[in-house]
Amino acid sequence: MGFFDSEIIQQEAKQLFEDYQALIKLGNNYGKFDRDGKKLFIEKMEAMMDRYRIFMKRFELSEDFMAQMTVEQLKTQLGQFGVTPQQMFDQMHLTLERMKAELEKQV
Repeated sequence: MGFFDSEIIQQEAKQLFEDYQALIKLGNNYGKFDRDGKKLFIEKMEAMMDRYRIFMKRFELSEDFMAQMTVEQLKTQLGQFGVTPQQMFDQMHLTLERMKAELEKQV
Protein backbone atom coordinates (compact mmCIF):
# COMPACT_ATOMS: atom_id res chain seq x y z
CA MET A 1 0.00 0.00 0.00
CA GLY A 2 1.29 3.45 -0.89
CA PHE A 3 1.78 6.25 1.59
CA PHE A 4 -1.20 8.21 0.25
CA ASP A 5 -3.41 5.12 0.15
CA SER A 6 -3.47 5.05 3.94
CA GLU A 7 -6.82 6.21 5.26
CA ILE A 8 -5.08 7.52 8.38
CA ILE A 9 -2.71 9.68 6.30
CA GLN A 10 -5.56 10.96 4.15
CA GLN A 11 -7.67 11.86 7.18
CA GLU A 12 -4.76 13.49 8.99
CA ALA A 13 -3.82 15.54 5.92
CA LYS A 14 -7.42 16.66 5.48
CA GLN A 15 -7.76 17.60 9.15
CA LEU A 16 -4.42 19.41 9.20
CA PHE A 17 -5.37 21.42 6.11
CA GLU A 18 -8.82 22.31 7.46
CA ASP A 19 -7.45 23.28 10.88
CA TYR A 20 -4.73 25.40 9.27
CA GLN A 21 -7.23 27.18 7.00
CA ALA A 22 -9.51 27.89 9.98
CA LEU A 23 -6.62 29.31 12.01
CA ILE A 24 -5.46 31.52 9.15
CA LYS A 25 -9.01 32.82 8.70
CA LEU A 26 -9.29 33.44 12.44
CA GLY A 27 -5.87 35.14 12.41
CA ASN A 28 -7.21 37.83 10.10
CA ASN A 29 -8.89 39.27 13.20
CA TYR A 30 -5.84 38.88 15.47
CA GLY A 31 -5.60 42.64 16.05
CA LYS A 32 -9.12 42.66 17.47
CA PHE A 33 -8.45 39.88 19.98
CA ASP A 34 -8.08 40.65 23.66
CA ARG A 35 -4.88 39.53 25.41
CA ASP A 36 -6.25 36.08 26.29
CA GLY A 37 -7.51 35.59 22.74
CA LYS A 38 -4.10 36.46 21.31
CA LYS A 39 -2.40 34.09 23.74
CA LEU A 40 -4.77 31.27 22.78
CA PHE A 41 -4.24 31.97 19.07
CA ILE A 42 -0.46 31.77 19.47
CA GLU A 43 -0.77 28.49 21.39
CA LYS A 44 -3.00 27.05 18.65
CA MET A 45 -0.52 28.13 15.97
CA GLU A 46 2.36 26.54 17.88
CA ALA A 47 0.40 23.29 18.16
CA MET A 48 -0.42 23.47 14.44
CA MET A 49 3.23 23.91 13.53
CA ASP A 50 4.16 20.93 15.71
CA ARG A 51 1.53 18.81 13.97
CA TYR A 52 2.74 19.97 10.56
CA ARG A 53 6.38 19.27 11.44
CA ILE A 54 5.49 15.71 12.54
CA PHE A 55 3.40 15.14 9.43
CA MET A 56 6.26 16.29 7.20
CA LYS A 57 8.72 14.08 9.08
CA ARG A 58 6.51 11.10 8.19
CA PHE A 59 6.91 12.01 4.53
CA GLU A 60 10.67 12.31 4.91
CA LEU A 61 10.98 8.94 6.65
CA SER A 62 8.70 7.10 4.25
CA GLU A 63 10.27 5.00 1.53
CA ASP A 64 7.19 5.53 -0.65
CA PHE A 65 8.06 7.17 -3.97
CA MET A 66 5.11 9.60 -3.88
CA ALA A 67 5.94 10.68 -0.32
CA GLN A 68 9.52 11.37 -1.37
CA MET A 69 8.30 13.30 -4.42
CA THR A 70 6.09 15.41 -2.15
CA VAL A 71 9.09 16.27 0.02
CA GLU A 72 11.11 17.20 -3.05
CA GLN A 73 8.29 19.37 -4.41
CA LEU A 74 8.07 21.23 -1.11
CA LYS A 75 11.83 21.77 -1.10
CA THR A 76 11.68 23.03 -4.69
CA GLN A 77 8.78 25.38 -4.00
CA LEU A 78 10.40 26.80 -0.88
CA GLY A 79 13.75 26.93 -2.66
CA GLN A 80 12.26 29.36 -5.16
CA PHE A 81 12.01 31.78 -2.24
CA GLY A 82 15.48 30.87 -0.98
CA VAL A 83 14.10 28.95 2.01
CA THR A 84 14.48 25.36 3.21
CA PRO A 85 11.70 23.52 5.07
CA GLN A 86 13.71 23.86 8.30
CA GLN A 87 14.11 27.60 7.74
CA MET A 88 10.37 27.85 7.17
CA PHE A 89 9.69 26.19 10.52
CA ASP A 90 12.37 28.29 12.22
CA GLN A 91 10.90 31.50 10.80
CA MET A 92 7.41 30.58 11.94
CA HIS A 93 8.74 29.78 15.41
CA LEU A 94 10.55 33.14 15.51
CA THR A 95 7.38 34.94 14.43
CA LEU A 96 5.36 33.25 17.17
CA GLU A 97 8.05 34.11 19.74
CA ARG A 98 7.87 37.77 18.66
CA MET A 99 4.10 37.69 19.00
CA LYS A 100 4.48 36.30 22.53
CA ALA A 101 7.03 38.98 23.42
CA GLU A 102 4.67 41.66 22.12
CA LEU A 103 1.92 40.22 24.31
CA GLU A 104 4.15 40.39 27.38
CA LYS A 105 4.67 44.10 26.78
CA GLN A 106 0.89 44.62 26.92
CA VAL A 107 0.62 43.56 30.57
